[in-house]
Amino acid sequence: MATYTVATDGACMRNPGPAGWAWVGEDGRWSAGSLEAGTNNIGELLAVLYAIRDNAAVADLHIQADSMYAINTYQTWMDAHARRGWKTSTKEPTKNVEILQALIEARDARRAAGLPDVTFEHVKGHAGHRLNGWADERAVRAAQHGSRGLEAIWSSDRGQDLIDVTVDAPKAGEDQPKRSRSRGLP
Repeated sequence: MATYTVATDGACMRNPGPAGWAWVGEDGRWSAGSLEAGTNNIGELLAVLYAIRDNAAVADLHIQADSMYAINTYQTWMDAHARRGWKTSTKEPTKNVEILQALIEARDARRAAGLPDVTFEHVKGHAGHRLNGWADERAVRAAQHGSRGLEAIWSSDRGQDLIDVTVDAPKAGEDQPKRSRSRGLP
């Protein structure tokens, strides 16, 4: 395929609070992770970071994100923060520096490998965009695991089933059993 498209999303049960992130590819590959404590912005940035890292060999990686914060951070702000010594334009300390440094490293690794930079497309969240719906479903589910004290990463590259992205993602909770002892994401 000429371009590989993934959708990314982050979720937070309270902001700050238990958080999750996810990316879902056009072919049903996916990855998601949970944090016991984070913010929605951390989830959004981690989704982009893992989408880039997990698809490092993809020549033309296209990311659909519903977060302009994540898009702007990657395309403009992270380099500006780095140039200012990890200060904002108002001289305040930059938040999420470790994630921004990791994003810069992932971008620079692509460049060093002779690959073009990833491209971004803003999509409206919760508006029927199928891949974004699946990324949201996985990120929310991961945040729910974070609320139970589980920090983990699940992925189709780590033995989980692919997602059937030809159908819409389930609405919040409709595929969840009332009580479950399972500690796995799917």
